[in-house]
Amino acid sequence: MSTDLVGGDSRPALEDPQGENQWTQLARKHWIKPTKTRKIKSDVIEQEIWIVLEREGFEFRSLLILEGLQLLENYLWPGYTDNCTNHHVLLIAIIATVKNRENLPVWDIFSDDANRFSSVFRRVLSMSLDGHLSVVIRTHILSFLIVAFQSLDNGLIRKECAPLVSISIWQNLSSEAARDRKFDQHAQLKKAWRAAAKRFDTGDETTQAKLRFDRAWLYTLLLDFISRLYESSSDTLVYCERFLEFLTDLQSQLPTRRYVTTLIRDLNLLALIKLSPMFTGEENGLFRDMFVLLRQFVNFPIDDNTGIQHNQVQSYEEHCARLAQLQRVSLKNFSEKLTILALSNYAGIEKRTELRAHLEPLSDEELSELCGFLGFRTKYPPTTNVEVSRDLLLEILLSFHERRRTFRESMTDLSILPTEAALYEPTLLRNQYYDGSRSLAVPKLNLQYLSVGDFLWRSFVLYRCESFYEIRQHVEETIKRLQPQHAQLPNSVQFNGTSRMAIPISKPAILEAAPPKVGRDQPAFVRAEIGLNVSRLADPVRREWESLRQDDVVYLLAVEPIESSRDLTNGHAIHASSRDSGLRALRAAEVEQILDETGRTIREMPEGETNGYTRRPRLRRLILKLDTAAWQVDSKRKNEGKPDIYESLNVIVRRKGRENNFKKILETIKHLALSDIPVPAWLQEVFLGFGDPSGAAYTKLPNSLNQLDFRDTFLDWQHLVDTLPNQVVEPATSQEPSIQPPYVLEGIISTSSEPTRPSKKRRRDDSEVSQPVRKSIKVSTYQPPNNGPYPTDAPKVNQVRFTQTQIEAIMSGSQPGLTVIVGPPGTGKTDVATQIINNIYHDFPTQRTLLIARSNQALNQLFQKITKLDIDERHLLRLGHGEEDLETDVSYSKHGRVESFLDNRGHYLAEVNRLAANVEAPGAHSNSCETAGYFNSVYIVPTWSKFWDLVNAAELSIPDIVTSFPFHQYFSDAPQPLFPPEASREQVLDIARGCQRHIERIFTELEDIRPFEILRTSRDKANYLLVKEARIIAMTSTHAAIRRQEIADLGFHYDNVIMEEAAQITEIENFIPLALQNPTDGQLPLQRVVLCGDHLQNCPIVQNLAFDKFANLEQSLFLRFVRLGVPTINLDHQGRARPSIAELYKWRYPKLENLPNVLTETEYLRANAGFRHEYQFVDVPDYKGTGESQPTPHYTQNLGEAEYAVAIYQYMRLLGYPASKITILTPYAGQRALIRDVLGHRCAKNRLFGLPRMVTTVDKYQGEQNDYVILSLVRTTRVGYLRDIRRLTVALSRARLGLYILGRRSVFEACGEVREAFVHLFRRSNKLSLTTGEMFPASRLLAEDVAATEMVGVEHLGQYVFEMTKAKVESLKGEGTQVPVIEETLEVRGEDEEDEDEGEDEGEGMVEEVMEGEEGGSDGGV
Repeated sequence: MSTDLVGGDSRPALEDPQGENQWTQLARKHWIKPTKTRKIKSDVIEQEIWIVLEREGFEFRSLLILEGLQLLENYLWPGYTDNCTNHHVLLIAIIATVKNRENLPVWDIFSDDANRFSSVFRRVLSMSLDGHLSVVIRTHILSFLIVAFQSLDNGLIRKECAPLVSISIWQNLSSEAARDRKFDQHAQLKKAWRAAAKRFDTGDETTQAKLRFDRAWLYTLLLDFISRLYESSSDTLVYCERFLEFLTDLQSQLPTRRYVTTLIRDLNLLALIKLSPMFTGEENGLFRDMFVLLRQFVNFPIDDNTGIQHNQVQSYEEHCARLAQLQRVSLKNFSEKLTILALSNYAGIEKRTELRAHLEPLSDEELSELCGFLGFRTKYPPTTNVEVSRDLLLEILLSFHERRRTFRESMTDLSILPTEAALYEPTLLRNQYYDGSRSLAVPKLNLQYLSVGDFLWRSFVLYRCESFYEIRQHVEETIKRLQPQHAQLPNSVQFNGTSRMAIPISKPAILEAAPPKVGRDQPAFVRAEIGLNVSRLADPVRREWESLRQDDVVYLLAVEPIESSRDLTNGHAIHASSRDSGLRALRAAEVEQILDETGRTIREMPEGETNGYTRRPRLRRLILKLDTAAWQVDSKRKNEGKPDIYESLNVIVRRKGRENNFKKILETIKHLALSDIPVPAWLQEVFLGFGDPSGAAYTKLPNSLNQLDFRDTFLDWQHLVDTLPNQVVEPATSQEPSIQPPYVLEGIISTSSEPTRPSKKRRRDDSEVSQPVRKSIKVSTYQPPNNGPYPTDAPKVNQVRFTQTQIEAIMSGSQPGLTVIVGPPGTGKTDVATQIINNIYHDFPTQRTLLIARSNQALNQLFQKITKLDIDERHLLRLGHGEEDLETDVSYSKHGRVESFLDNRGHYLAEVNRLAANVEAPGAHSNSCETAGYFNSVYIVPTWSKFWDLVNAAELSIPDIVTSFPFHQYFSDAPQPLFPPEASREQVLDIARGCQRHIERIFTELEDIRPFEILRTSRDKANYLLVKEARIIAMTSTHAAIRRQEIADLGFHYDNVIMEEAAQITEIENFIPLALQNPTDGQLPLQRVVLCGDHLQNCPIVQNLAFDKFANLEQSLFLRFVRLGVPTINLDHQGRARPSIAELYKWRYPKLENLPNVLTETEYLRANAGFRHEYQFVDVPDYKGTGESQPTPHYTQNLGEAEYAVAIYQYMRLLGYPASKITILTPYAGQRALIRDVLGHRCAKNRLFGLPRMVTTVDKYQGEQNDYVILSLVRTTRVGYLRDIRRLTVALSRARLGLYILGRRSVFEACGEVREAFVHLFRRSNKLSLTTGEMFPASRLLAEDVAATEMVGVEHLGQYVFEMTKAKVESLKGEGTQVPVIEETLEVRGEDEEDEDEGEDEGEGMVEEVMEGEEGGSDGGV
């Protein structure tokens, strides 16, 4: 999901249907009004739509308006028949493409009639070959086909596209010999070829015509493309770029490349492109970049038939085999001229220049013969305009036999740290200004990948581009704020502005350049020093600079006044954007140390002091490690007599830590790609998108468990039976109809063999529906062990009564394999994940579990629930900086855990002293964990052995057993009596065993603590804790990506991964936690992967529009698995919101039901005090003549809605609603800032109101909830962000008890995508309905009707609130009461913050100050 609105100004507003726009007038006349039958007029389509669009050049603005007016859904598709004109079909294709560009569902529209869609698709295919159509139209057709081939997860599309890339296309190979060579490589290919031939031979004339078209379609399209390489028009260039995108997409997925690659190579397509006039055109840089990307995929080292990637050795062997064949053919047929080539070693002929020199003696005819002997095509149809020249023949031979660069080598060459040249590469700049009209030379993320290495390479390229884009944006904004101008001194710059993220500096002093390491040509490191003048910085800003940590990346800039920026930087021409920004050079560096004026390291100081001094600091010295690769290039440049870049550096820039993690993440991705990290064998095919989508489910794995202990998952027998409705549940041994938990279930996996898959003919003929097989599950129980006599020894027990689907998810997650859990809002994803963790912890005590979440807030929620389970806290560890926000009594960070171990050491050694006193053992047994261990083995263990020998040797009476118990003194502080008088013999012995377990646990824990006595440094202790002691380790996905190598190098090992918010994490950040350990015997030893998320809510946030919409970087692994058809478990009962509020988003989750608590608990049955309705859409008209506005580009605000939202909040506070239970949301950061400003003016210092718990954007609030939500939709001209129904789903599902939405009804009513969401809202009055005489909490039931007053507008509500405030203040004055201080924790979440609070004090005003604060609003405003 992109937050970048580049090009947003050109996007049209969806006008009111009553407006005068030509398209809305046409829509109102022909298709906006609903009707049962839609009569299509061909002249309307041709004359009033097609001709107008064609005259405009298919302007995207018009296409977007037509799409928004639902031309496709309401007119084109309902009225389509086989007799429709080509213009009708073309409009369907074009509008479908526009919908895809807007991230809207495309193919669902056509799902109601597969036959009609097939007719449309076949006609589009035919028109794609029609040479009479203009290049512009054929480009639109090609765009439609690209969208189709990216949607092969849809059965409707797959049925149409698959035959076009089947083995039948090999009918077009240059010779039968070429086919036979492929058949010789894989026997099954010949079988598939024969099956295709048989299907053709047995078909009727219609079938044969269709098959003939299918096998010729791609070949014909390729020939047409080849012919266009020799044209020079700009439209043809755009078409050819789009065609290269199409071919790249085909090559990037195994099912579509399997046979296409052979055809591309047979046509020598890469050689033809490289020698074409279009490739050599000076302005055709994008075309050349697209060619490089296509070549990368065509030459990818993979077996197209099996899908197995070739390793480096196999790739080199293939390369050598090609050279060997060339040498044999040369020696046999051209021995006189090519003897040297035939006898040379491979290294001597694998380079292009050397091989060309060897081939030069051959004449043109001999080169042609050589190509023929080697099996290359040398003849082309005349329509292609291909001249088989000497250059072409040489290029065919050279490109086939030269040593090809692998994707790993290309990745190695890409820099991780930016320079100005890297930031302003033409490729990256094209991405910045992407508007969808042209292709982009970047790889895409889609359904399938060729290999894990391919996935990592694509992710690396895209993540690098996204990171550099963000850095460039930040640098340009910072320079703009600094306002560089000419200074009086020559060649100097003065800065008239300031930025908290930048400080002007003098040139850095180079301290040391270390010699290169062995095998490298660049310095091992380059250390430099920079002085920072901090004397004029405000204390908060100075502390931010002083808080820079080791390895943080900073940016050294050479900035010039904009008008004097030179055209060249480091030998590269700078793009206009760089010149406009005033950036001359940029070098990245890493922080090594921060020193004060005296050279001492900066450390944390008491408030008001600075490193022991109370005076204001003037200077900070920053020790940096420079980018060695850039340093080497700069040094060579300096040696050539060119200016020294480092002499001109005059500004240092930093970024916020959360935004500046790119270097370590890129290093992690690169290391994983270069090290050939594997995916667990059981997950490999599913991860790559091949094979059976359910192949990684526990039901398909050989190591699935037929018996599992579910402990406290089930609360009672009835709960067990109710949640397993399709199974026969019965006790394993007891004849009793039911038994008490804990339960052990046996027979979870069916032991019967699966039935043989019937033939296709049998399946077609068999009309009976198979019935599900009822499994018989045997249930046994056991007595949980007595852990001791103290209340703290009692285990914590689950209290959640899980639903049927939650139980299904828990059972699947407790088994080995992949579990994908889809959790709509409020359905208990976190509770399910917590119980899975609990089961794994107890059932598999040797296994370790890794918990991952996108945000600290979500991770802390999960972790806090885990701490409430029966899990030993010494096995819990929370990594990362979010640990301090955990609402727990103990610290779960690495160092907090170490301190906890050492604190527990003192407690347990004191217990050892008590035990020593009990057994009267003299000596210093509590000196250390080691002495305590000796004490246990010498005194405690023999004492217990003696007691049990006595008990077992003779039938002692109960009083004798109690008397013989040796630890009465030690347990004297336990609840008494230790042995109840009425206890039976078995109960007495059980109590004794519990006491023994309690004592044994003391010495077990001391043994675990012992290494912390031995290890000296805090770092060693923390690492030991991570690697050896912790069994449940939690971290964010970002932390995992940053620290991956460091953690893996420690030898960290884990068996299970449970990922929360998986649908909000980018795919690469989904993958890295799976590879956080080094392989064992060539495999990652993962047992379980559990993904919890909701793909129908927000996806990952991507800043750049190009990477979001074109490259699909917003894709998560969770969403891809859903698209691939991986089995999911869909939670279907919500317990968060009132049922009526849940109805607002239930249309997205048709099976969503309500849990009993929201139907019966009082808070859900009571009305909201002061409101007639629990939810309402309030139509907000223009305020003071203005609706939405943009003070700066892409910064959307609506003052009327901001005032209205604050007025509702004030009204609620006056009625007694706690501020902590109210949240204000909006989709736009600009509106968030405006609401915050209004709150600061009206409420912050007013003790009657204070600030709400949170003011933030919808995107930042996913995963959170509050009782009452005020939602400002902002837009008054078009729907905007909320047209993405994922974001709208989040917005509507955050409230538990009350939701009040502010917006423009006419805008949202006209949008088809969101209409379902607003159906319930628009049934009620669109004016806020308030009731009188109620205070929070209300006693009125929700079902009761009550008289209400409707607010006409924001001014009316403002006056209403003003009068209420006035009355409230007078009442308090009359009573002589002071307004109480509001104690709620207040939070206003900023644009760039995820889990950081930015609270403000509510002020200290008295009653009189409250009155003064309101008098300014007597004009009737809020």
